[in-house]
Amino acid sequence: VLLIGDSISVGYTVPVRRLLEGKANVHRPPENCEPTTYGLEKIKDWLGEGQWDIIHFNWGIWDTHHLADGSVRTSPERYKKNLRELVSILKATKAKLIWSASTPLETRRHGDLTVQERDIPVYNAVAAKVMRETKVPIDDLYADVQPRIGELRSDDGCHYTPAGYEFLAERVAESISKA
Repeated sequence: VLLIGDSISVGYTVPVRRLLEGKANVHRPPENCEPTTYGLEKIKDWLGEGQWDIIHFNWGIWDTHHLADGSVRTSPERYKKNLRELVSILKATKAKLIWSASTPLETRRHGDLTVQERDIPVYNAVAAKVMRETKVPIDDLYADVQPRIGELRSDDGCHYTPAGYEFLAERVAESISKA
């Protein structure tokens, strides 16, 4: 199994490995997979020469970043185009694919970047449309975590507490097991 995603997926990787021990070998790239543009640059390296049975993947939060000049890193239209290209590359592996919706976050500044809470549902909707069109199942971590966000998200407004990562890992492991 290959997990591809941002720092949220980094946080749930070790618990997913533990939950799937004896059932699956879980791997991920040795870095934060950042926005779709970076994914397009690096995807072939991340896939390597291995034969993946399942790829559980996400891009989104980094695409929504508002830059210092006020522009958005990746427009919704470009995001859709990039996702279609990434899904095409991933489908060529013949692995079963699972898309993970981006998790909720609070509006906050991070250096010269700003993330807006309102953007995540917009980008998740764009991704969901692409995934429906390409017949990729969706692991809706956004909807799963939303009712318990106050207890599961860390004080930084983006990442998760250990209990939050465990919660996410259980959802991810379940979707991988079903596949």
